[in-house]
Amino acid sequence: MDLRKLEVFCTLVELKSFTKTAEAVLLSQPTVSEHIRNLEHVLGQKLVDRLGRQVEPTPVGKILYTHARRILRMQQEALQAVEEYSGRISGRIMIGCGTIPGTYLLPKLISDFRMQYPEIKATLHISSSRTIARKVMEGNLELGVVGARWNEPSLDWKTIFSDELSLVVHPKHRWTKQHSIDCRQLIDEPFILRETGSGTRRVIAQFLRQQGMQENDLQEVAEIGSTAAIKEAVKAGIGISILSRRAITDDLECGRLATVSLNKLRITRPFYLIRRRKRQLAPVATTFVDFLQDRADHQEKE
Repeated sequence: MDLRKLEVFCTLVELKSFTKTAEAVLLSQPTVSEHIRNLEHVLGQKLVDRLGRQVEPTPVGKILYTHARRILRMQQEALQAVEEYSGRISGRIMIGCGTIPGTYLLPKLISDFRMQYPEIKATLHISSSRTIARKVMEGNLELGVVGARWNEPSLDWKTIFSDELSLVVHPKHRWTKQHSIDCRQLIDEPFILRETGSGTRRVIAQFLRQQGMQENDLQEVAEIGSTAAIKEAVKAGIGISILSRRAITDDLECGRLATVSLNKLRITRPFYLIRRRKRQLAPVATTFVDFLQDRADHQEKE
């Protein structure tokens, strides 16, 4: 079975679009379609269903996807082992991140990492913490960096960086004239939440419980799956929110957003590096983990 065709099939399952897949694998859309038809002919099974503009794997397609991912990972590990034997470190690392670390932390770290190891390429998947954890457990991602932790014994969780969250309001909101507000005042304002499964949302829920409140006490006006979109909603005056400080720095400096202290309390959280237990990392992934730990240790000393 052609490994290139398996790679195209896996990309199609993940992106759910022939057009996006063609762009991702640098092939024409008809060529992508031909690869899929060839696989279906060889296996004698239909692998994908076209549901409007979206593509979904059939039950057989899901089985093939799971095994194809393992085959492609073994191929990558074999190539990396040969490169390591020859004294070179090269290959591709598959990393998954929650929205905040994936948008505001990892891109710069990956850039610095590639300055030391220019032959290493990185694929960065950004999604909710729950989704990233699932992909790491399934073996589709080697590593994950997420902003929440829960009881999942098949994963190894290691604190790697930290984050601070702030109450964000429109610059003309009445609270900007106060040095601090009581946490109970949050329930009197329209509030914008991140989506279920988000690390940020889990931290907010935990903070509210510590203050004797529940998420249901808030006057939710919207649930938005993007930090950038929430920032725009706050700027538009739709409501207030609690967001990562990393995500709002530029907006605060330009006066597009404002922050208000909550009882002069700090809302902090760690970011976790996750990997599947009892799975030996490829040499490239091991090198990247060592790099992240070194950067985290350096930041902690500053």
